Amino acid sequence: MAEITLNALAHSYSENPSKAEDYAIREMSHVWEQGGAFALLGPSGCGKSTLLNIISGLLEPSDGEVLFDGKRVNELKPEERNIAQVFQFPVVYDTMTVFDNLAFPLRNIGVPAHKVTSKVHEVAEILELSDQLKRKAKGLSADQKQKVSMGRGLVRDDVSAILFDEPLTVIDPQLKWKLRRKLKQIHEQFNITMVYVTHDQLEASTFADKIAVMYNGQIVQFGTPRELFENPAHTFVGYFIGSPGMNFFDAELQTDHQGHTRVMFGEHEIAIRSDVLTTLKNMAATKLRLGIRPEFVHVWDGKNDDAYQVEVDYVEDLGTYKILSFLFNGQMMKARLSEDQKVPSGQIFVSFPEQWTKVYVNEYLVEASTPMATSATQEVEDAN
Repeated sequence: MAEITLNALAHSYSENPSKAEDYAIREMSHVWEQGGAFALLGPSGCGKSTLLNIISGLLEPSDGEVLFDGKRVNELKPEERNIAQVFQFPVVYDTMTVFDNLAFPLRNIGVPAHKVTSKVHEVAEILELSDQLKRKAKGLSADQKQKVSMGRGLVRDDVSAILFDEPLTVIDPQLKWKLRRKLKQIHEQFNITMVYVTHDQLEASTFADKIAVMYNGQIVQFGTPRELFENPAHTFVGYFIGSPGMNFFDAELQTDHQGHTRVMFGEHEIAIRSDVLTTLKNMAATKLRLGIRPEFVHVWDGKNDDAYQVEVDYVEDLGTYKILSFLFNGQMMKARLSEDQKVPSGQIFVSFPEQWTKVYVNEYLVEASTPMATSATQEVEDAN
């Protein structure tokens, strides 16, 4: 097991990169703690697989360092890093039996035969492959082959980490949940550092203790599934996490002749936490983006002085809950209704609780007295 540190890491596939867009991985520093179960989540093309290949040694970074337990490994070959990597498509030797596939990594490093047999049977039992050990791998189903791929990473006691690159892509949907749960059990049993790359937020949240969300070659937030949902540090996290994603709308910070500062969406004042408003007053920006999750939009049964009047557009019935789409100041937004909640129509009233209404400047979350607020403030100053 190892702590994996990325120090000022960056990578470009261009020979002479000159701007940020030339980098598949923009400069980042990040730590994967020893023994943790992590997910690397993001859309196709955001740099997830590139980052994973840099960690494993399949790719050498353009800049920066990869450290295992504080030791630089940039120059080490993949086999010297003791990293196991499981790819999208199962990597097995079809002409070998399942037993020989699982034993192969151990035999390669000269483990005695009796220890090989013991370890293979241990891993096969965990992966529910014991009754398949004598079968040739070519006769296995896709999910069984992927189990064998996973098993080859688990048999070695000296493995520093296991990296999973969208390992359930070829697995039937009904089997995905079972394999995700199996991976979680394996992590809890062996306490191996695991990094799981996926574009599926459900896979990420059910496997990982912490999730790193990637966007445009950068990790824009690293946190628990709950932190990503309740407090998105970047607008992309709000958009990407959740179904549906966060409601976003542009707003302005306005100060009247009496010195009162308000956040306005058109002619509507939006309630913002007082400590956040204080931070905004000290920032040079006046253009804001506000965000609120559909789950936190309050839909009222009748008129309310603290609510906004909006127009219902349509309602989607998803069985255990409904998604209400409505127009507010000409912009489409969504609210989530519980199964037994009355389905409104026509003109209705909604409110945005201030504790769940998030403020973003330059796409980053603004909060009082936090590093993110300082970062956002600095970006605005730099832009000016």
